[in-house]
Parts: sequence; structure tokens; C-alpha cells
Amino acid sequence: MGTPITKAVIPAAGLGTRFLPATKAMPKEMLPVVDKPAIQYVVEEAVAAGLHDVLMITGRNKNSLENHFDRMTELEDLLERKGDLTKLAKVNESTDLADMHYVRQGDPLGLGHAILRAKMHVGREPFAVLLGDDIIDARDPLLDKMLDEQQRRNASIVALMEVDPSQIHMYGAAAIETTDDPDVVRVTGLVEKPSAADAPSNLAIIGRYVLRPEVFDVLEHTKPGKGNEIQLTDALQEMAVSPEETGGVYGVIFRGRRYDTGDRLDYIKAIIQLAVDRDDLGPELRPWLRDFAGRME
Repeated sequence: MGTPITKAVIPAAGLGTRFLPATKAMPKEMLPVVDKPAIQYVVEEAVAAGLHDVLMITGRNKNSLENHFDRMTELEDLLERKGDLTKLAKVNESTDLADMHYVRQGDPLGLGHAILRAKMHVGREPFAVLLGDDIIDARDPLLDKMLDEQQRRNASIVALMEVDPSQIHMYGAAAIETTDDPDVVRVTGLVEKPSAADAPSNLAIIGRYVLRPEVFDVLEHTKPGKGNEIQLTDALQEMAVSPEETGGVYGVIFRGRRYDTGDRLDYIKAIIQLAVDRDDLGPELRPWLRDFAGRME
């Protein structure tokens, strides 16, 4: 067993241009998914996996992220005086979730650069990375399995998901070898956003990683790649082909429910899918959806 993992890093410095004008003054991570901002689902996932030390990589105009996870005494006092303890509990829920820390990325030089900004906080221990616009359904745990595999194999772990080959150009794609576990593969190579013809497989990297601290050493000399940005995929590719120095890279294949809130259509689908399963919304929403769908035919 390796060093116990306690820290999560959540990159949240992107501008969210796909959601303009909504994100002109509001971070995309604060867009509501039913009645919670998307970022809260991600922090809750980290905490549920035992990661209570959370570092968020932010940028300009992201102050509302910090405010959301901080106390708001005026609102708390008002709700307490009104006796609205249900809403008070919801307000306090985000405040008490985790030990939150923040650092700004500064120059927008890519995901790899954002991860590198976590070096001083993380130190020389393995850590998890959760992308702020990827929501993994709490009923389909992924991070627990990744943390277990990191401890078992002392390697860096990425989350992989099968996608339609026509969509692989939107992701990093993995070349893999099988292991003794059908849900775990050894990653032998990675390609950032390949064409369908050039992709080594249809296994796409999704927004969860558990990384050994050697990733910082690799990122420090990783040159800008696609989009003239420092790509985490490029650093992981180097680690995958030099396992003797870095421990190598393995992938956990995820077959559950994932919601990409960074895409407008998937964001709408995420709200519907999560809402229909809720006891307080589903009973009225499901028949309305069936009726609405019938009128659209």
C-alpha cells in the first residue's frame, strides 16, 4: 500500500465561453444543476471518497466559487430567525463540506499548467484531480475504485469511458493492454484529440485522475501541445512509456452515468436525468416529460 491519499485538485479556471452570455459574469462551474451548482457535485464526490483537503485552481471573476463554500452569516441568521431549518441545512451543507483552498492559475496555459499550480499544496504525495465540469453520478462510484487501484499498483490512474468513434476527436484517447481485472487496463500510450482514423481505441479519458507526484516533474518540462497549451495528456503519455521512473499509467473503465456540464446540450440532459430520479421532483416531472415528448412527435 502506498501513501494514503487525502488531497483533491479541482481545475476551475476556464472561461466557459460555450455558455455565453450566461457566463459573462458567472463562472460556468456555478451554473445550477437542478438546485446545486455543478461544482458542488464535484466537491461532494471528492469528500465521499475520503478526500477532505480540496484545492481549487481558479482564475479572474471566479470569486463566487469561494463565496459558495464560505459562510454567509447574514443569510444563516435570517433563516434561523424564520425557523426555516431545511433551507439553513442546505446553505450550511456547502460550507461544511471540505477544507477548501484556492490558488489562481494566472496565465491560461492549459490543464497541465493548472495542475502544475497545485505542486506546492500537494507536495510529494499522490493526489486526485476532478475536472469541474464533469459530474459522475453518486450512484455509480468511480473515484473509490481509482484510489484503490492507485494504492494497489502505485501508479497514476486515469478514468476511461467508451465513446462512439465519431466522438473520440473531442477527448484524449488511450492505447491499452488488458490486466487481470476486466475494468482495469494498462495504458501504453495516449493521444490528445485524435481523428477517428488515428485514435488507438475508442476509450476516452474523462475528467478523473489519481496521479503520482512525479507528474509535476514531467509537467515542468512538457512543451505546449494542441492549442498551444500544456496538455496533461502529453505528460501522462511520457509517464505511460517510462513506468520504471514514474510508476506507469493504468486506466479504470467507467461504465456508469456521467454528465458533461461543459456542453450545453449535455448540461440540459444532466438536469433532466438528475431531476427525474429525485423523490421531490420526479413524480411530477416524469409524466410531464412523457406528455411533452408525445406532443413533439
